[in-house]
Amino acid sequence: MESAEVKVNGCMDVQGRGVEGHLSQRDLIGLWNRPVELFSLSNGLRRKSCGDEVSYIINRNINFSNRCLGSCKFCAFRAEEAYTLSDEAILERVYQAHNLGATEICIQGGLVPRMALEEYCHILEMIKADYPKIHLHAYSPMEVLHMSKNSGVAIEDALKDLKASGLGSMPGTAAEVLVDSVRAEICPEKLTTREWCRVVITAHRQGIPTTTTLMYGHVESMEDRLAHLQILRCIQEMTGMITEFVLLPFMPMNNLLGPDVPCSRRLDLLDNFKMHALARVALYPLITNIQASWTKLGRDAAGATLEWGVNDLGGTLMEENISRSAGSHESQYLSPEEFVDIIESHGRKAVQRTTLYKRVQNQ
Repeated sequence: MESAEVKVNGCMDVQGRGVEGHLSQRDLIGLWNRPVELFSLSNGLRRKSCGDEVSYIINRNINFSNRCLGSCKFCAFRAEEAYTLSDEAILERVYQAHNLGATEICIQGGLVPRMALEEYCHILEMIKADYPKIHLHAYSPMEVLHMSKNSGVAIEDALKDLKASGLGSMPGTAAEVLVDSVRAEICPEKLTTREWCRVVITAHRQGIPTTTTLMYGHVESMEDRLAHLQILRCIQEMTGMITEFVLLPFMPMNNLLGPDVPCSRRLDLLDNFKMHALARVALYPLITNIQASWTKLGRDAAGATLEWGVNDLGGTLMEENISRSAGSHESQYLSPEEFVDIIESHGRKAVQRTTLYKRVQNQ
């Protein structure tokens, strides 16, 4: 079996290049400049991949702590008054979510100083003890690297312990833009592109699926965005364990990076629509679930992305502190009924899904 490092090397070698049978970077940039053609192509590929169904999930975010050793310039979360949730507070949130029909709990936090692998496992085990059927979608690649270093264990062993404790899948956050020159500017102390790829590929090899993300609209170039997407294609070709791709437009409020982004580079509505469409085209046919973030775009704009190749609107969340800290004016909860209304207003069929994109029964 190939080692994770060999697979990472393979992905690092493909940055910026086209793949046989797939549009080149030049072709994709050309499409970006022809929005009507991009709109048509993305919708055609969405129809071919997903039909007219648009999915959502009933879930809850639990940001268990905002204490963080990181220095990411785009982050406003850690700037608030420091907190760490007690076990009782975490379980109360799970109880509330369970009563509202949640099938998933998403757990992420800051890089809490000296927090060990055992403490991360404890959170999973505690929830699973009371709610064995709920899916635990937890811990970014950066958190996995952090806990493995704090406990002096290999990433492979940390992931084995997390899976044994009840981890069902991982969010592919902490990716921002998978180009090290960009990372050096916006998050210099965060894990490198190579380290992110290694954690994700190692998780996949151990049967732990992940999502993937891109934070765009700050200091990166279009070429940087496409290099990022190419790495994701490469990982999916190797493992087939990426469940979705989530686009995260940069929010410039309340952080150190915002003032460095000139007004001329700020995203407008069309830029956001085009980026979702371009992701559909660039990742086809390997990653077929393209998700818009209603907390960052707002529910109306997120709904409009359904006309630009998107087939998933994410989850109910019930709390979402990271976007709120960065200036989101959206509420922290979107009900299933509201999802259905948004989706049906665009002539699509609303489908409740699980974390791994299975249809929830008895709808």
